[in-house]
Parts: sequence; C-alpha cells; structure tokens
Amino acid sequence: MILTNRPQDGFTKSADAHVLPALDVTSFDRSIITDYMKSTKNPVARITFQGTIIGDKNAPVVAAFSARGPSTASPGILKPDIIGPGVNILAAWPTSVENKTNTKSTFNIISGTSMSCPHLSGVAALLKSAHPMWSPAAIKSAIMTTADIVNLKNESFLRETLTPAGIFAFGAGHVNPSRANDPGLVYDTQFKDYLPYLCGLNYSNREVGNLLQRKANCSKVKSIPEAQLNYPSFSISLGEKSQTYTRTVTNVGEAMSTYRVEIVSPRMVSVVVKPSILKFSKMNQKMSYRVTFSTTTKIENMEVVHGYLKWTSNKHFVRSPIAVVLQEPETPDFD
Repeated sequence: MILTNRPQDGFTKSADAHVLPALDVTSFDRSIITDYMKSTKNPVARITFQGTIIGDKNAPVVAAFSARGPSTASPGILKPDIIGPGVNILAAWPTSVENKTNTKSTFNIISGTSMSCPHLSGVAALLKSAHPMWSPAAIKSAIMTTADIVNLKNESFLRETLTPAGIFAFGAGHVNPSRANDPGLVYDTQFKDYLPYLCGLNYSNREVGNLLQRKANCSKVKSIPEAQLNYPSFSISLGEKSQTYTRTVTNVGEAMSTYRVEIVSPRMVSVVVKPSILKFSKMNQKMSYRVTFSTTTKIENMEVVHGYLKWTSNKHFVRSPIAVVLQEPETPDFD
C-alpha cells in the first residue's frame, strides 16, 4: 500500500506500524507517483530498506499537527509556550498493534502532541527531582528560557512545508533538558499571583473560584493586564500607544552574578529594558525590571513580528521570547 499525505500535511510523515507492507509519502511525492502510473500500462513499485539515516540538518521541524497560537482564551500568554519531540517516537507499548496476546512486540512508533506531552512531563519530573523546592512556574520558566531556537543547521526552525516557522508555531523554542537544569534565573509565579490575572480576564467570581478551588471576589482585587503576569515570555497587541510591563526574576544560579540584557527587537518595534544590568549577591534573590514596547513607524496593516530579550551572565543566558501583533490604527467612522 502507498499511503499519501494531504497537501496541508507538507513534509510531516508518520511511520505508522502498518499490518501490511506500506509506505507513507508526501503529497508532493504522490503527484510524481500518480504521473508515473498514468504514463504506463504496467506500473511497478518496490519497497526497499535503504538503511537508517540520521542527522537531518533540518531537525527539529514543526509538525503539521502541532497546535498553533495565539491563545484565543488569553492572547497575552504566548502559545505554544514550548515544543518537544512528537513525530515518529519509538516507545514502549504494552500490546501489539493487532492486539495479539501471544506476541513479543513491546514497542510501537507513535506521533502526535500526545507524544510531546510525556517528553515534557518527563523533563519537568527530572527538574523537580533535581530542584525539589522549585514551583511549577519556576520549572516551566527554566524549560522555556533555555530552549533551542535554531535547528541542527544552526538556522531558524522550519514548519511542515520546510519554510520558516513563526513564533506562534514554536513559542519559546525546542526543549533542551540539560540547559533547563541550570537556567540561572527563573520567572517564579506564586499561586496567589494568578488571582489578579484571572480577574483581569473578566471571569466571574464563580469561574475564578472554580479555577482556584476557593472563593474569589474580583471586586476586591486589583486586576492586571494579561501580559503583566510574571511569565517567561511577552505576547502583546501593539498600536500607537506604548506599553510597559514588569517582570521579576529569581537567582537560582551562582550567588554572585551579573546579568546584562541583550535585545533582539521585533521588526518595527522598539524594546527598552530598565535597568539593563542586574547584579545579584545571593541565591534566591529577586530583582525586577521594566520593559517598554512602542512602534517605530506607522503601522499600515496588521502583522505578527517577534524577537526576544536575553539576560546573559558569564555562565548563563535567560531568553524570553517576544510576540507582537501590530495593530493598524482605527479609521474614524464619520457616518
């Protein structure tokens, strides 16, 4: 059997464990095969094993099925936040594909975001084991701020069409467990800090209470904009007015350390960070900084641009992705 992809699947192929000789090809290859079949009365095909090929310089490529952002529920939180291995994962499997009980088949090849989930869960479990006092937010921050943002070719990530992927495809980047174990700084967020964030989303008291599993009264809470949550990334919609947000980092690296900011501004956007140097004198010390975003030119059309800010010391770098949706100015209605 020759199984062909849909055009929207691009070059994403799944090595499914078929129960008969089969081959999975892209829609591009399908057109070549069908053209050949039409060119002769007796088309012939052969499946041969050419050996295992490793080291694809395009890897990792964002799969066609990988969920894209932005978040519709909370656009101020960058989604996806992280990507991980999810295509053609050879993993332990309790039963055979045919559900036979008298088989020695103990492995299967599976693809999907459901395969990225155990990879990232495993990384989180390892970090919790190495750092028992870290909160879930600190673990997530460590994973996001140390992620890879280039492929094996040292170039920007590609999507399933083998064209450049945008920030709403890869978020902070591809997980790097080794670096996540020693992130230098983390953006920690305590449980109570989510209350003003949730109230700012205009949820009802009952809805917020259901999420937090306790009573909530947003009328007594000073709500915050989504992007003000102490999160390891920035996701904003920017028009003519500048926007300023505050972030607080916690030193989990070397006690005596100095970090300097490096900024790669999104196109047509100015990013100003104050202060530009953070000097720590002890472990678990917290320091805050402010980031101001503003446009550098008149926006003619809505557009998504991205960049990042990175705090760098002699040993660590802590990178926060920046996603900006540029909003064209509203046209006055004179009717």
